[in-house]
Amino acid sequence: MSHPSDTDTPAFAATQPQPLSPQAPLPHRKVIRSWLVPLVERTTAYAVLLLCVDYVLLGTALAATVFLKPLWLKLLSGLLAGFVVGRLFIIGHDACHQSLTPRRGLNRWLGRIAFLPSLTAYSLWDMGHNTVHHGFTNLKGVDFVWAPLTQAEYQALSPGRRFMERLYRSGWGPGLYYMIEIWWKKMMFPSQASSGGTHRPIFTRDCLLVTGFAALWLGGIVWAALATGQSPWLLGLIGFVLPLLFWFTMMGFVIYGHHTHVRVQWHDDRAAWQRAQPFVSTTVHLTFPVKIGALMHHIMEHTAHHVDMSIPLYKLKSAQAMLEHLLPERIIIQRFSWGWYFDTARACKLYDFTRQCWTDFAGRATSEPRVVLAAA
Repeated sequence: MSHPSDTDTPAFAATQPQPLSPQAPLPHRKVIRSWLVPLVERTTAYAVLLLCVDYVLLGTALAATVFLKPLWLKLLSGLLAGFVVGRLFIIGHDACHQSLTPRRGLNRWLGRIAFLPSLTAYSLWDMGHNTVHHGFTNLKGVDFVWAPLTQAEYQALSPGRRFMERLYRSGWGPGLYYMIEIWWKKMMFPSQASSGGTHRPIFTRDCLLVTGFAALWLGGIVWAALATGQSPWLLGLIGFVLPLLFWFTMMGFVIYGHHTHVRVQWHDDRAAWQRAQPFVSTTVHLTFPVKIGALMHHIMEHTAHHVDMSIPLYKLKSAQAMLEHLLPERIIIQRFSWGWYFDTARACKLYDFTRQCWTDFAGRATSEPRVVLAAA
């Protein structure tokens, strides 16, 4: 589904700034955001249409898990349902940023509706993602999303926790990481410590809302199994558990790819973090051999999203292209391959904040140190 581009008009072309030299100082974020102003306009009808289309797709995929006979088609339908859960989450993510439609109240309702299949509590996501992650991207001690440990922190862990860290960083564990470290610990009835030291009644209400939806979803699958003479256990696994596992894996993979790369910097000093212009240097634009950007609502155009969260998902492609044109060599653009992905997983285990580089679990530098220490 396409959306008309705002960059094709003569008026827009006349106001375009010129590409910045790679050696020139990076402009203030407000200046860069001013370039994107024509792309911030939101459309309520189109946003609602996207939400309705994805809910129809989800309902169709779940119905297929019930009514299709071959087991492999049921499994494929369950995986497809998980992918559509991811698409709905991206719509909810936009609504939570108030970038889906021009109406704040409508965004809050649409966001909650879109978040239901991913079992995401809207208010907790708003606090953890909008306030913490976007406010302090890749600042150690504040941003908790895929935050790397130092070698000292890793060595201080218990054997079991070290095993989990190795699994998370192996390339095979992004779904497990998201399910345990983000969703379970921070999105489902979190403790006050896990929710930033605060507790609001809306947190509990949103958790109850998604729990109720989960019960209705699972109950509907079990009822359909009994009504059609199928195993409730098997259909529950295919029509409820499998889509959620696919969704957790999809989400863990996406946020790992967005913020983990040998060129991506982390900081433990706020002043240095601010000087690094983190909205550009801490995100990755992953491109794919097959054009799947639209299938994922263009969430992989991630630099543009971090520069200006108010850009709606249906204009991110144009915004990303503009930034890459105007800021040559400043943005990390990575063509995806499984070889690159597992090379990154092998390289990006821990982080050395003194040398400003990624290391393996033994502390050996796996990316180019930005600070060379003097020999003792």
